[in-house]
Amino acid sequence: MYASHLANLHRQTNIQEPRHLEGSIAKVPVGMMIRQGFQVVRGLHRHGMKWSGLAGRQPINRVPVSQSMGVGVRVLTMSSWPFSSPPRDYSLPNDSWSPEMRNLYDHYNALCEVEEEGQKKRGPWRRLPSYNRTLKYATGGQCLSKVLQAKARLFTRNTEEPGASFEYVVFLNKQEKSCVCIFQAGHLLEGPPGHVHGGAIATIIDSVTGTIATYLAGPVMTANLNINYRSPISLGSVVLVRSALEKTEGRKTLISCQVTSADGARLHTEATGLFVAINVGHLFGT
Repeated sequence: MYASHLANLHRQTNIQEPRHLEGSIAKVPVGMMIRQGFQVVRGLHRHGMKWSGLAGRQPINRVPVSQSMGVGVRVLTMSSWPFSSPPRDYSLPNDSWSPEMRNLYDHYNALCEVEEEGQKKRGPWRRLPSYNRTLKYATGGQCLSKVLQAKARLFTRNTEEPGASFEYVVFLNKQEKSCVCIFQAGHLLEGPPGHVHGGAIATIIDSVTGTIATYLAGPVMTANLNINYRSPISLGSVVLVRSALEKTEGRKTLISCQVTSADGARLHTEATGLFVAINVGHLFGT
């Protein structure tokens, strides 16, 4: 059923990937691109479809609209052309990362592959790429992000200075229905002198718990965050933000979260997040 809906939507919107031209760049009218983008959104809403891995959270490996439904990914593919470059993945290491953060990244990244009978296979963990706009998470979203409030930026990715604000990467464990975020707080996140602002801690908790909730339930919005601050976090230090599913009830998903020191010996913050599933059309007023 989903496959037929998507195939019909593809025919209705008539979205085609541009031909690759050698030595020249073809021009596409911006108006046409905008109309096609809104046709995709309206079509998804009309057919009751959901995006997986959106709602302002970390994307699940840039999941196309159709991938979570087991359908071929070309159905709704819109090339990033004619824009000059793909979006920057902020979850990859940069020079601002401390040795401790890099070591933790290498540890979890190594768990993304396992060796069985001499062959490498996907492991239980997956690194989630991270971009500066929610729209860039889905195939075709990069085009829409150029014309829909083009200056907008994801709150946790709104500065280009490495290490100044939120430096983090999220790894997802599908089997355990959990994720872990390696978080290094930059100097722009100060609250008490030399320590991270409580609002910045709440932000990273909302982002991480929302990521796992989105993976489990599709597009969601935060309904409630309950946070208990146990001990302060020093600026520049590295902490682990661990989140896991507690329960689901209808459209509601409850996620637990702990923020600890990198070695797990010190508890900084405990929290729970309640998220409510929404139809993606609500985000576009359709």
